Amino acid sequence: MGAVLALVLGASLVGCSSTGGKQAEEREARAAAEGRSAVDTPRWTFAMVTHSGDGDTFWDIVQRGAEQAAVKDNIKFLYSHSDEAQQQAQLVQTAIDQKVDGLIVTLAKPDAMKDVLAKATKAGIPVITVNSGSAESKQFGALTHVGQDESIAGEAVGDELNARGRKKALCILHEQGNVGHEQRCAGAKKTFDGQMQNLYVEGTNMPDVQASIEAKLQSDKNIDAVVTLGAPFADAAVKAKKTAGSKAEIDTFDLNAKVATAIQDKTLGFAVDQQPYLQGYEAVDLLWLYRFNGNALGGGRPVLTGPQIITSKDAAELAEYTNRGTR
Repeated sequence: MGAVLALVLGASLVGCSSTGGKQAEEREARAAAEGRSAVDTPRWTFAMVTHSGDGDTFWDIVQRGAEQAAVKDNIKFLYSHSDEAQQQAQLVQTAIDQKVDGLIVTLAKPDAMKDVLAKATKAGIPVITVNSGSAESKQFGALTHVGQDESIAGEAVGDELNARGRKKALCILHEQGNVGHEQRCAGAKKTFDGQMQNLYVEGTNMPDVQASIEAKLQSDKNIDAVVTLGAPFADAAVKAKKTAGSKAEIDTFDLNAKVATAIQDKTLGFAVDQQPYLQGYEAVDLLWLYRFNGNALGGGRPVLTGPQIITSKDAAELAEYTNRGTR
């Protein structure tokens, strides 16, 4: 009798387990589709302040991920950005003055952010850093960092260039003073068996970016690879290659719909995807988990979202996601 009862109970539990999770997922999906929260926690306010310039599609994807997580988590989400370090710090101060319940920031230029983040932690506002500044995140009092390790990502690029038989590469840095960009190029140079040079360009002036790359390719026909550090700059490099009459392969960090298409048609060689949607989504989710349940991920280490090398064999599978703006 006991054995039979155990079997009945076991079957019952299995039935609950196999349907309960799916039903919960379906409820969350319906709520998100209708713009409703999937939870009944308080209506907290989270602010995200990034170092993005205007018109950067990468940050559109980060923001989209954060906004969709905010809907699910019953969060009022505030987004602001500036590619000027001092202005970014002022935007963080504004969020502190608004007494937000959580703060998400990037640390592309960490020295400018140190003091204002100290004010945030002193005010009891939990902070999560995303995308850039993993080395400084813990030191500045953040709960965790969500993003890719820029040095590791750069090393992956060097390895990929080796696998493709490249001998001389150009690494394009479009934002001077951005520690993450320096780490990417340094990482690539570390593992690349060939010769790699850095080229600094004015990222806010795309014609200047194209002209600078074109001039370099014209002056050195031995360059057989150009690595840009953001998707919008890959297109400028492709145009520069054409006008310079160069045969260099163009590769890039970051992914969007245009890059995915260019990889498929072999206009670009490969892309390094750090999953920006995931950076925004997870940052909001982790703040919500901390406010709701005292949870923290990472164990004192960054929560890595990349790197993933995307080649022509991968790009077609991602087309659906890049076209809807989530990859």
